[in-house]
Amino acid sequence: MEHRFKMQLGNWFQIEKIIRNLEVIQNFIVVSLCFGLFCVMIIRLGDMFISLLHPLEFQRVTSDILFILILVELFRLLIIYLQQQQISVGVAVEVSIVSALREIILRGVLDIPSSQMIGICSFLTVLGLLLLVRAWMSRIYDRPMSSPVESAKPEK
Repeated sequence: MEHRFKMQLGNWFQIEKIIRNLEVIQNFIVVSLCFGLFCVMIIRLGDMFISLLHPLEFQRVTSDILFILILVELFRLLIIYLQQQQISVGVAVEVSIVSALREIILRGVLDIPSSQMIGICSFLTVLGLLLLVRAWMSRIYDRPMSSPVESAKPEK
């Protein structure tokens, strides 16, 4: 009786169709994010080249380059998600590392309080260990390093 009720409820709500439509909407959102990121990358690249006409500020140029690299990695993360419907943990960790290093370069190592520097070093150590564990796990399970480790949605 309970199984029959679930079947009728499933047919009434058309669960499969709802899930399919939600996945289409989700993919539309990810594609919109890709276009937005691409536009921001182009704008920031133009700003960076214009800033090179003025006296060179090493911190600003380096910060702009790292910011563009972060955007490129996020773009790559979204592309991988669209292709495989999975989040690449390796790419996400790489983006986190570059983001932390960008903040250090932007603020200057000498201007960061020692307690924050210890926190940043701990954070970078954990992310580095996560990359090492990921590489070790991929060797154990004979998976290529470029494959996503964590799935954003369960396999069917």
